[in-house]
Parts: sequence; structure tokens; C-alpha cells
Amino acid sequence: MKISFILVEPAVPENVGAAARAMKTMGFADMRLVNPCDHLSDPARWLAHASNDILENATVYPDFEQAVNDIDFIIGTSAKQRLVKEDYQSTRDLVDIIRSKGSAVQHVAIVFGREDSGLRNEELRRCDMVSTVPLQTAYPSLNLAQAIMLYAYELSQLHQSEHELAKQEVNENGFRALKEKSSQLLLELDFKTESAIYPRILERLNLLGEGDIHLLHSICNKYFEKMNRS
Repeated sequence: MKISFILVEPAVPENVGAAARAMKTMGFADMRLVNPCDHLSDPARWLAHASNDILENATVYPDFEQAVNDIDFIIGTSAKQRLVKEDYQSTRDLVDIIRSKGSAVQHVAIVFGREDSGLRNEELRRCDMVSTVPLQTAYPSLNLAQAIMLYAYELSQLHQSEHELAKQEVNENGFRALKEKSSQLLLELDFKTESAIYPRILERLNLLGEGDIHLLHSICNKYFEKMNRS
């Protein structure tokens, strides 16, 4: 399984450098940057400290949508709960949630927002799930590099089971394909995208394990097969 760390419009080079260092110490290498500051500047390199390869190999994107276009399962991060999503998952639960997807998910992204304002509501909506770090006090909050270190530490547990998952270039029975089928099914059943139930149903799909994902694939396939015959 591939894990990508996406930083959206980071403004402080030192934070990007510290993020690269946190990623490398926990065994991660894929950094994606959306409209970033100068991530190759000296301050960023100083903080990266032997992790300059992460900075140099980071992929830069002009906008958020392009950065997540090839991701199977997108996990946004937020310091506080907003009304965009109803379910917020603790960092402590992410490994079990991701592992439960099995081979249905091949590429996961953890998305971090701007230092001063975090992710925008439309960006959080685009995410499949939103996660937060459980803190004892609301302030002082974690800075960007600290948050990335905590997520990288928790997700490093996935390395232990990585060899058990066979890589698949195209996964027609995967999670991303299920969300597309489910969206089409809801629209055909006259559930409007602007209704409250449409995004809620899609949001609840995010907690399904591999067995349930395959089961719902079968239901959707049967429905579309029957519709095509009629």
C-alpha cells in the first residue's frame, strides 16, 4: 500500500523541511505539495536534516484536485470539527480503518491544510474521511510539522503488513470504484446531491471493511445489470 502526505499551500519553508524529516524517520517518502512556498530553500533544507531527498522528489501541484486525482482513499485532517462531515476519526483508529479495507484500497493520502486556516470546506468535502488528533487542551494547537509527525508515527504500523498486500495496477472491485458506483446508484434512485442523505450515505461507506466493499459491489453490479436488461 502506498501512503502519500499532501501539504496544501504550506507557507513556511521550515515546516515543509520538518515534515520531510518526520516522514523519512517513519519510513514514508511520497510528499505532494499544492501551491507551496519555496520548499527547496535553505531554511527548508536545514530543517529537513538528511531528508533533502524527500524535498527534492516532492511533486508540486497547482491545485488540490490534481494532487488527489489518483488516490483511492483520501483522509483530510482538521484541528477542530466542522459541519462539512459528521464523522471525525481519531489518529489512533486510522490504522485499523485502513487495514480493514484490505486490497480494496491501494493508495491512501493524508492531507494537511494551511498553517493559519487548515483545509477549506470544499477540500474537506472532497476527502473520503476526516481525522483529528485527540488533544487534552485546544490550545496551544499542534503546528503543521508536529501533526505530520504524529500521523506518520501512527501510520508506520502499516509497514508491518505491507508485504501481505499484492499490488494491483487497476482494482475494479476497489473502494474508489465502489464510491463511483454508489454515487451513480443514488442518483438513479433520485437522491439529489444537494440533499442531506446523499453525502451522508457516501460518508458512511468510508467505514466499510473489505468484505462489505465486495458485497456492495455485487449489489451495485446486479442492479446495473438488471437496469440494462430492462
